[in-house]
Amino acid sequence: MTTSCATELGPLLLAHARHAIASALGCASDPPEDTEALHERAATFVTLRNNGELRGCIGSVRAQRSLGEDLRHNAVAAANNDTRFAPVSRGELPALTIEVSVLSEPEFVDFASEAELCAKLQPGIDGLIIFSGCRSATFLPQVWEQLPEPERFLAALKHKAGLDPSRPIPNAMAATYRVTKWSESPN
Repeated sequence: MTTSCATELGPLLLAHARHAIASALGCASDPPEDTEALHERAATFVTLRNNGELRGCIGSVRAQRSLGEDLRHNAVAAANNDTRFAPVSRGELPALTIEVSVLSEPEFVDFASEAELCAKLQPGIDGLIIFSGCRSATFLPQVWEQLPEPERFLAALKHKAGLDPSRPIPNAMAATYRVTKWSESPN
């Protein structure tokens, strides 16, 4: 995605995410404009905050549908299906701040140990997916703001995947990705 394209696309993606949530709550107005970029395949995450506190975050790590479809699906899921929170209410909508992340294609990382994996990570830049058997989890690059050390970042991600953070991951695989993100200004 080029910088000029990304700059123009951000406000449109934020408008589409807000419209999708408003539509799901039964209070949407006219839909935002459509553009060719919304029909290209892409993976997105939608993060919702209320007064700076996380209120929902759902996304896709692989591009399996169009950017517009993926964005709408994940916006509604972040508002209604993040199991850590009750569904967003109609009254909360004006106070929500929306962040949209568009992910690059994940790239597998070769590593022989978790220490080697940590040494290959670029804090603040890499999103990380870990896989072990049927378990997997991901952290967006934004999570580095709370967990700036690679060892803590990996330990928290292992916990999120339901793995013991103090033990090596059995049959571990990992992939990294980057994001282009846009956020609404806090209300």
